[in-house]
Amino acid sequence: MSGYLDAASSEPLHPAARDTLRAAVEAGYADPRRLHGPARRARMLLDRARETTAEALGVRPDEVSFTGSGTEAVHRGLLGLRTARRRAGDRVVHAAVEHSAVLHAARWAGPVEDVGVDGSGRVDVEELLRAAGRPGVAVVALQSANHEVGTRQPVAEVATRLGGVPLFADARASMGREPLPDGWSAAAGSSHHWGGPAGVGVLLVRKGVRWTSPFPPDDRVDERTTGHEDVPAALAAAAALQAVVAERDEVAARQRRLVDRIRAAATALPDTEVVGDPVDRLPHLVTFSCLYVDGEALVHALDARGFAVASGSACTSSTFEPSHVLAAMGALTHGNVRVGVARDTTADEVERFVAVLPEVVAGLRAEVGL
Repeated sequence: MSGYLDAASSEPLHPAARDTLRAAVEAGYADPRRLHGPARRARMLLDRARETTAEALGVRPDEVSFTGSGTEAVHRGLLGLRTARRRAGDRVVHAAVEHSAVLHAARWAGPVEDVGVDGSGRVDVEELLRAAGRPGVAVVALQSANHEVGTRQPVAEVATRLGGVPLFADARASMGREPLPDGWSAAAGSSHHWGGPAGVGVLLVRKGVRWTSPFPPDDRVDERTTGHEDVPAALAAAAALQAVVAERDEVAARQRRLVDRIRAAATALPDTEVVGDPVDRLPHLVTFSCLYVDGEALVHALDARGFAVASGSACTSSTFEPSHVLAAMGALTHGNVRVGVARDTTADEVERFVAVLPEVVAGLRAEVGL
């Protein structure tokens, strides 16, 4: 889709996913728990999806579970670690810029402590370790990279210094696009972020890590999930992941050039702040905030010119609530735009976008007398 610049919210379906989904729908409908032929075929496809996903991510097949969404994978991963550590404590320590799925799950479960970040959105490691070392801490949550500004987090460094406290990594923003960081005890991914179907989450629990389901049990093949797995969608997600990993070096290099072009154009706008680490970041997204401009108005004005972008908090963008990520960074929380270039975004699309951007921002400011 030309002008689609919201791939950080959802990447268009990868051709490998589309082809696999069409084929698997005809063969993967049965309940993989059953013993008859169609069920055995579905179980074989589900096992293949698990093995393909594990190979692409560099983990063991028995560390992979498929959930109904990335949010569910976050909830199960984080709360499963916490439940298994209830004798040690119930407190969750997390970075202030975690996705709302992490924040809601942590607060739903019990006491929490959030740890601040610097101006680029990177967590204060020493403060995080001090908080994790206090009595009663069950688990630490630290994302692999920020979903709004792209800044990578020092997951491996933190993990090596945590001692016996497990670390949950929300890897949805980076899974498939970059290798997983080292050191996590459990991690979560979401298929639609790498070009697989929506409605497929990936929960990873490291072999040997204590994990206990925080929810009622279900008599499924995989004790970490509930309900009937969407076997065709899981297989399509795995196929997309495999393809994305195979091509990611080339795609990431191209996307980084496109994002650098947008960063330069946004920086040239008056009273505009480009946020996030300029170098140590995900390759496909950039966020900037324009003073004196409403974010919702920016989205609509750019949409009218054929460009789909996001604004507001990335996790609650439909409400246009100020972003808790930008607030934690001390950045402008209004008038912000998040651009996520897709796998097939072209240089021509980006040039057309940066050409209309000054006109759109100036026009909105003129409407309020500036």
